[in-house]
Amino acid sequence: MKSSIRRSRRAALAVALGSVLALTATACGDDGSGGAGDKGGEGSGKGEITFWDNNGGVRTDVWKEIIADFEKANPDIKVNYVGVPADSVQSKYDTAIQGGGLPDVGGVGTAMLAEVAAQGALEPLDSRISKSTLNGKLNQKFLDGVKAAGIDGKTYSVPTSANNGTLWYRTDLFQQAGLDAPTTWTKFYAAADKLTNKDKNAFGYTIRGGAGSIAQALDATYGQSGITEFWNGEKTTVNDPKNVAALEKYVGLFKKDTPSADVNNDFTKMVAQWDSGTIGMLSHNLGSYGDHQKALAGKFKGIPAPTQDDGTRVQVSNPVDGLGLFKASKNKTAAWKFIEFAASHASNSKWNETAGQVPANSEAAQDSWVQSSEPTKLAAEALAGTTTKIVQLPYYLPDWNTISKADNEPNFQKVLLGKLSAKDFLDTLAEQLNAAQADWKKNHA
Repeated sequence: MKSSIRRSRRAALAVALGSVLALTATACGDDGSGGAGDKGGEGSGKGEITFWDNNGGVRTDVWKEIIADFEKANPDIKVNYVGVPADSVQSKYDTAIQGGGLPDVGGVGTAMLAEVAAQGALEPLDSRISKSTLNGKLNQKFLDGVKAAGIDGKTYSVPTSANNGTLWYRTDLFQQAGLDAPTTWTKFYAAADKLTNKDKNAFGYTIRGGAGSIAQALDATYGQSGITEFWNGEKTTVNDPKNVAALEKYVGLFKKDTPSADVNNDFTKMVAQWDSGTIGMLSHNLGSYGDHQKALAGKFKGIPAPTQDDGTRVQVSNPVDGLGLFKASKNKTAAWKFIEFAASHASNSKWNETAGQVPANSEAAQDSWVQSSEPTKLAAEALAGTTTKIVQLPYYLPDWNTISKADNEPNFQKVLLGKLSAKDFLDTLAEQLNAAQADWKKNHA
């Protein structure tokens, strides 16, 4: 059933790609449809443009502030804001690409970038960026992530922010046990052991076994193995022997240094458990800082994922959020002005301070609010650091979400419970990824 769903999805994308190519070849002018085949135009740089926020509701207030600032600085341009819930934005884009009604500017994160770009809907932005005030001001690793997520190595969105994996640890418990901060994997495992006392219901770590487990497991796997590329030619490195050994060590924490209930941990359960209990460490991201601050103020810290003993940090890529310019826009000049403004130092800083994420603008990343929030500061430094190696996950694969969630989260639970070996789990994952990659290559030759 799952394979059938994936085949249907791939077939639909292939049809969409064929339609786009045909439209591109035959289009001789603007037809007003606002679909993917509409070439749009540069326009006057004045008038109205429409912006779709890809996380409407959650960030609506800060976007309206930024829009008001933009309209004050550009009185000849009006921005129409449309907030789209994150769980429906992909389908809304797909519908508009086929039927018309695309915005001028839209939030497009790397998790959906390939499918939107593959349908011919987005304008490549490399030339605009190079001539812009943003040139040289955007985090290079974020730009690399955007290019890796695209279909042809071009930049189809201006990065605005990223989250980062964070190892939260209880400073009070570490101090009582005489432990150093878990900055390396060696110190991490030593702390997990020492902080565990099952008789007192104390554990060194809480592991994510439920929804969202695969990305966290891959982060720990590549972080320990030191492998820096997801692909070796046409084959994934996910089941490399070094990765197998790393995952075996990581899942070995389950029930030894973690609660047995962790097999069902999703984000909500994991964070609530850590905030209310006596667990030493938690792997999540910057988004849970507010929860920890309310429950454990003064008793915790957050650092980037542990490094190797030589100080090298390897981590998998987190989705990078960004702003895309749609080809169908009739006023690309005004739309680009808005993107430039939103990604500028002041606006990017304002947005990310509200969201609690890492600014893509390198000047914004140096602002006082970042420097005063140690987890965010350390995350920004890690993402910009020369000793950090980012393993780019294949967000561009149409099957990525299905493979990394529906297909393999149950299998990861089997690994934790000892019903499936780490090697068999990674071999299965690799087989699925290799097939998806071959299919992607076939449709994008």
